[in-house]
Amino acid sequence: MSRIAKEPVVVPQGVEVSIDGQNVSMKSKLGAMNYNVHPLVNIVFENNEIKVNTVDSSKDSNMQSGTTRAILHNMVVGLDKGFEKKLQLVGVGYRASVKGDVLTLALGFSHPVEHKLPAGVTCEVPSQTEIVLKSYDKALLGQVAADIRSYREPEPYKGKGVRYATEVVRLKEAKKK
Repeated sequence: MSRIAKEPVVVPQGVEVSIDGQNVSMKSKLGAMNYNVHPLVNIVFENNEIKVNTVDSSKDSNMQSGTTRAILHNMVVGLDKGFEKKLQLVGVGYRASVKGDVLTLALGFSHPVEHKLPAGVTCEVPSQTEIVLKSYDKALLGQVAADIRSYREPEPYKGKGVRYATEVVRLKEAKKK
């Protein structure tokens, strides 16, 4: 069995787990999530721990067990604490503002870019060049952050664009005379 799948997922207080066949549902004060488990994987919930087992000893079953365990762990952590991604705007005149569930970006285009945030994702703009996205769903949060970054990816000569706060942009050397 996968080394990752051997580790049980500990469910903290405040997160309710219910398993109905291959469907796992979790609820907390932050929200609710569902996941349909692959048929090659068995799920057992006892003593506030979720244990993931393989149905047989095939390679596919082994791979699916590790993936399932990682997804269930992300669901538990997200519903308990939540996830957050930070983005930075680098460039003259680049700024962001949020109103309700619409993030408005000025990225050097002739028009402002308006990005509607899906349900479950909240946005804060502490300064005009910083965006903080928060959600209990890690996959959805990563997708929204990637969508916002794709409007103006960092370019390699001046580093202008939307980047993750932890991202390092390697700048190319300018053309010499």
